[in-house]
Amino acid sequence: MPSSPPQFPFDFRFGMATAAAQIEGAVAEDGRGVSIWDTFAARPGTIRHGDTPAVATDHYHRYREDIEHLRDAGIHDYRFSIAWPRVVPDGRGAINHPGLDFYERLVDALLEAGIRPVPTLYHWDLPQPLQEAGGWLRRGTAEAFADYTDIVVRRLGDRVTDWLTLNEMNVHTLYGHVLTDHAPALGLGLEAFPAAHNQLLAHGLAVRAIRAHGLARVGVVGQHYPVRPASEAPEDVEAADTFATLTHWTFADPILLGRYPTDEVTALIAATTGLDDDALAADLAVISEPLDFYGVNYYEPVSIEAPRPGKDYRGVLEVDVPAGMPFSPVAIPDVDRTDFGWAIVPSGLTDILAEMRARYPGLPPIVITETGASFHDEPGPDGRVPDTRRIEFLDAHLRAVAAAVADGVDVRGFYVWSALDNFEWAAGYQERFGLIHVDWKTLARTRKDSWYWYRDIVRAHRQRS
Repeated sequence: MPSSPPQFPFDFRFGMATAAAQIEGAVAEDGRGVSIWDTFAARPGTIRHGDTPAVATDHYHRYREDIEHLRDAGIHDYRFSIAWPRVVPDGRGAINHPGLDFYERLVDALLEAGIRPVPTLYHWDLPQPLQEAGGWLRRGTAEAFADYTDIVVRRLGDRVTDWLTLNEMNVHTLYGHVLTDHAPALGLGLEAFPAAHNQLLAHGLAVRAIRAHGLARVGVVGQHYPVRPASEAPEDVEAADTFATLTHWTFADPILLGRYPTDEVTALIAATTGLDDDALAADLAVISEPLDFYGVNYYEPVSIEAPRPGKDYRGVLEVDVPAGMPFSPVAIPDVDRTDFGWAIVPSGLTDILAEMRARYPGLPPIVITETGASFHDEPGPDGRVPDTRRIEFLDAHLRAVAAAVADGVDVRGFYVWSALDNFEWAAGYQERFGLIHVDWKTLARTRKDSWYWYRDIVRAHRQRS
């Protein structure tokens, strides 16, 4: 087992994270509308084993039970997401008050348990009517998001102090718009980049909407990872730089620097959105509204090479990069892997935090808003779930954060993905990321050994603080 855990500043906050589409279920109850993930999951062959998010962990009905697990773990913060189609079923227009009531009950129960609610306003579950009207390819979706944000903040803003706008715009654009592996499965290649710009604009408009209601702390969540060339060959270095530019800096630079990372990306955005220089500059002024903190999700680094003729790159990543792109992912050799096949490289978290600090002199304080691992551990005869590998994974990643803090990176919190085993998008229910095991037949919850380990980490930190 790990030795004594690293120590963090007294105001460092520990938390857990989830997302509405992955845990709530109740997709047709109390006026909730259809999301793009409901539509995607209904198509044959899209989700492993034909799984759907229709029930998930049934958190919608069991949230009080789940909050008891959070409270007993002693965590400071709980990051969850609010389902846009539960609040505004058509994406804009009529408010579904029973949906808002649910989130009010959830927030109140968290506060009663002594836990700070940290809601994410968008975690990939776009209302289907907005998708049918063009989705994130359409500027109006950003404006609708601002209206939805205003509705939620009007109801919850007197109790919620910390907000996150959108989750992983880079992943949502790549997997769901460039490719077809996630909803809405458009497969547009580089023609998908209006979705990037309109999500960024939605973020900026949401920041303004939240600020308009008074004092609140606002952040955003990006998935970040070191992108390493597979060799020192110039073509591999260039390919890795291109991949990093398109999957990292195209999303972070507009928020943190007020510009796109290269002239080529700026031209791509302008060409695909039809914006002239003045309109693009005006949008970037909105997108770069100052933030109070920046959320970093980290899972594994990526190794990139220039495509080799005739080489088969399929199956290296969770999704396959299409042919014709100027980069290809390759497997990282000689590393342990999760049961999902993801490389376990804790030092990559230290590295990407250092890279971001160097790139962004005015970088706001960072919160690690997700990190975690899927291991397929099941309860034993004694009822325990001995997930030693998850404990080792989380311990190593906590130490990676501590190393970054020691080097001067301002990291204020660490949230484990995930509180519960859940619907893992296109992988369905096979992958288990939770600190709490969910029996998919009975939905019974069982605290894994990692839950107890994390409770003890938090307890020791609270005692020192």
